[in-house]
Amino acid sequence: MLLDTRKPVFAALLFFPVLATAATVHRCEDANGKITFTTLACPAGHELKLQNAHNPPPGSVLTPSAPSETKTRKRSEELVIVGQRDDGCGNVLSAEQRRRAIINQQTPTGMTKRDVESLLGKPDKIVGRNAELRYVYEEKKGKSRQVTFDENGCVKGKR
Repeated sequence: MLLDTRKPVFAALLFFPVLATAATVHRCEDANGKITFTTLACPAGHELKLQNAHNPPPGSVLTPSAPSETKTRKRSEELVIVGQRDDGCGNVLSAEQRRRAIINQQTPTGMTKRDVESLLGKPDKIVGRNAELRYVYEEKKGKSRQVTFDENGCVKGKR
């Protein structure tokens, strides 16, 4: 007779506490007081402070910690976002605007060639003139759709 050992192991796993995930982030401050956060090392000349970043799982209940003193930010301080996506088109479109345009089959100004090809596929014809590039898509009933790109590969606006 064989013993099924899976049940006791599974039951034992239910008694382990759920651990909250946390990460350590480097808080780098330069001589001018400019602060950046990164998971990498701080650049030379920056003061390093380790800071715990707590990311509770969705649905968990947060309890307020002890009251701490609040600091107001000076207007001259600039917030630096590390790891922001650069699409090469000046980040004209937000991620939400880009998704909405793709869903609505639109090609607004600031969309990249990659986005357009993802939306409409490979063009039927490519026309290049000066620094402009134009994708031509042949559609039903003899109609065509054209998308014009600038020298950076970004959709140009209508003039």
